[in-house]
Amino acid sequence: MSQQREHFDVLIIGAGLSGVGAGVHLQRNCPGRTYAILESREAIGGTWDLFRYPGIRSDSDMYTLGYSFKPWSDEDSIAAGEKIRDYIRETAREYRVEDHIRFGHKVLSAEWSSEEALWTVTVEREGETAELTCDFFYGCTGYYRYDEGFSPEFPGAERFEGQIVHPQHWPEDLDYSGKRVVVIGSGATAVTLIPAMAPETEHITMLQRSPGYVVTLPAQDPIAKALRRVLPEKARYAVVRWKNVLTQMAFYQLSRRAPRFARKLIRRGVERQLPADFDIDGTFEPKYNPWDERVCLVPGGDLFAALRSGKADVVTDTIETFTEKGIKLASGRELEADIIVTATGLNLLVMGGIEVKVDGERKEFKQLVGYKGAMFSGVPNLAIALGYTNASFTLKCDLVSQYVCRLLNHMEARGYKVATPSAPADLERVPFIDLKSGYVLRALDQLPTQGDRHPWRAHQNYARDIRLFKHGPIDEEIVFSRGPAAKPAAGEQRQNVAAVA
Repeated sequence: MSQQREHFDVLIIGAGLSGVGAGVHLQRNCPGRTYAILESREAIGGTWDLFRYPGIRSDSDMYTLGYSFKPWSDEDSIAAGEKIRDYIRETAREYRVEDHIRFGHKVLSAEWSSEEALWTVTVEREGETAELTCDFFYGCTGYYRYDEGFSPEFPGAERFEGQIVHPQHWPEDLDYSGKRVVVIGSGATAVTLIPAMAPETEHITMLQRSPGYVVTLPAQDPIAKALRRVLPEKARYAVVRWKNVLTQMAFYQLSRRAPRFARKLIRRGVERQLPADFDIDGTFEPKYNPWDERVCLVPGGDLFAALRSGKADVVTDTIETFTEKGIKLASGRELEADIIVTATGLNLLVMGGIEVKVDGERKEFKQLVGYKGAMFSGVPNLAIALGYTNASFTLKCDLVSQYVCRLLNHMEARGYKVATPSAPADLERVPFIDLKSGYVLRALDQLPTQGDRHPWRAHQNYARDIRLFKHGPIDEEIVFSRGPAAKPAAGEQRQNVAAVA
């Protein structure tokens, strides 16, 4: 291992949507600070470069999934993955963030030294390991494992004579024209694949164990389209962005406070898209309430159009076994297939799975409690960008990046080197993510927890978070220190907690 260690004020992991955004926020709000973005792959874009399955698109509107500082100018509100990838790359070029990206740098571990008041980050590049150091470490890695999607053990899978494909690793040369295809799953990926593949297949079936909620939105926002003629781009973007934010918040609150009414609204939307004799109860009537799991968006009703065409159908059943020719269901029915797509979800992974240590002690994220959904108790100078579960991912990531900049500027102005959230002993812990989706439940024992009150609770409320992240107290329940051998100064003891750095 090389002993030469390059130092940065901030190291960011990941050159996807949140990582590129973090770089822009640092440049705008913390001018003069040095930073680098460490990207394990050889391309900008993160999720939107990795996933290449047919029809991949945003599951949120681009007026809220886009950056706060760069208006989304394309007419499509629910955008194709390629357009999102181009948007991220254009942002990186426009703001010269691409000059700070170190491609092919896979982060293996990060260790904080209180003696030096810095992080030492070990990376693998070109088959060798190297070390970088930084004052502040910022994880923008998303929430899932990049090298492996979730694929359960299917009995008899080895007998299937066709091809089995996971959307996270879609073969570039996969030919499904004229083929019989079965897509296992009912989430956002499955409802995207069905209409995208249906026109070219002989027939395609979405096989679901249980129904999920599906809501139709226009592929192009009619209000945005109308405002395009009367407002300049930035003003139009702000108006439509807030219109969509408030709509998302209102629907979420309605779902929580009046779930029966929300169910009826969603069902009416489905009924308008399908023939009167369609079995909605067995296909699109979930057993859970809206927003217990994420709600799938269907732009322009394309999924329902595929069903009406007869080229696609939905089967609700469980798998007994794979056969040579397809899938045998618990009901006794057999679905014949040439290709089976296992759209069975993701594996959650915090901070890309890197090993984190503080003064030689390994920190398991499942043992930590989150601070504002962005930092962790007992871990100095580290933040993580994770989006909302009930709204667009970037809304929260933008706020976290702005908060990190506020924190760094606060520390610089007062001569602090170290900021460590410190949880009170009486804090009651609850799950970090409040969804009941399978990919969340599978990973609960690996995820951090959150507290039962502010600032240890992530509110999942954008309007409230604007006030807290951009204008709220920066020093609540955080221990500040001027670094090695420095005694805590006035204000370094956090409120209501007898703790010093």
